[in-house]
Amino acid sequence: MSAPIRRLGAASPFGLALPSAQPTAGQLYAPRGVWFDDERIVVADSGNHRLLIWHGHPTHDGADADVVLGQPDFHAEGPAAGGRGCDNGLHLPTGVLVHHGRLLVADAWHHRILVWNEVPTRSDTPPSYAIGQPTLADAMPNAGGSIAANTLYWPYGLGIAGGWFWIADTGNRRVLGWPYIPEPGDPAHVVLGQDDATRGDENRGGDPTAASFRWPHAISGDSRTLFVADAGNHRVLGWTPTPFSDRPADLVLGQKGFVQNEELPHRPQGAHRLRFPYAVAARHNTLVTADTANNRLLRWHGMPRHGVQAPAQEVFGQLNFDAAGENRWTAVADDTLCWPYGLWMHDNHLAIADSGNNRVMLWSLAATGSPSDLGA
Repeated sequence: MSAPIRRLGAASPFGLALPSAQPTAGQLYAPRGVWFDDERIVVADSGNHRLLIWHGHPTHDGADADVVLGQPDFHAEGPAAGGRGCDNGLHLPTGVLVHHGRLLVADAWHHRILVWNEVPTRSDTPPSYAIGQPTLADAMPNAGGSIAANTLYWPYGLGIAGGWFWIADTGNRRVLGWPYIPEPGDPAHVVLGQDDATRGDENRGGDPTAASFRWPHAISGDSRTLFVADAGNHRVLGWTPTPFSDRPADLVLGQKGFVQNEELPHRPQGAHRLRFPYAVAARHNTLVTADTANNRLLRWHGMPRHGVQAPAQEVFGQLNFDAAGENRWTAVADDTLCWPYGLWMHDNHLAIADSGNNRVMLWSLAATGSPSDLGA
């Protein structure tokens, strides 16, 4: 049985009331991305347009972060560092990743991926460069021009699968892939979801298929499979093996087939259906997706790789597979969710960017979940 073990962000004062979102070193406002390992936790504090980094794992709830990026200090707020400029500022950061010592963040509304060649240990450290823009001073959709293999428009997600680096180029309705972390100007080696690198049509200009996207939002995977949370089509797609050219997906979760994108609002969802899944995480033969509009997570024990609509075996945030209320329509608790937007798994732990509750929750995926599991 999975269990919550730590909260980052302020506690709810009572009932369904949310904590204060005023920026401090320990409070969050609508976080949408999270990443962690044994050494650090990184959170995209999206509503405050910043990244927060904790060195090590906090030993108590609501712990202060050690480093802030994208703002000059822990109390500043606003896009582009409060209007100071995009060179060292963020505008709705979402997906985050540390890979081979580099820190990467999807700076979505600046239409770029920012890269720090080393994970900063000091606040207000500027990024090293941007993917998708010619310089750190640029922040226009598709670099101010037409769609190309090296431009981005609202990139919300990024990740590693099959040893490749992938970006969910959400506004261009496509997924881009490189066999390495690209440098500025490097064109993608693979473009999924469009007929060519100059197109950005929703579902390729028609109905959904196994090779199209409406709103690709998050990326995850392992050595064999690439998973994409196609939120606008209410589904998760999977490619096994990871694709080296544009081709149809091998797996669909959340829909009855590859050509459906039906939404089921205000109806029981069961263990099969998804409604705006904005995150997905794959690790150690386990798949978890954030079924965001249903205020829950679904977990598959054993990695689904081919086929249609395999049922999940476990639900987090709700008492059963048919419930979907925000915080169960009762009160904010350690095991309730409100619009979860980001996920990351490491070893036997899961981090959840519980956006609607202005917090990040750390869960144990083991049978027991005591604070000692995270070094308390």
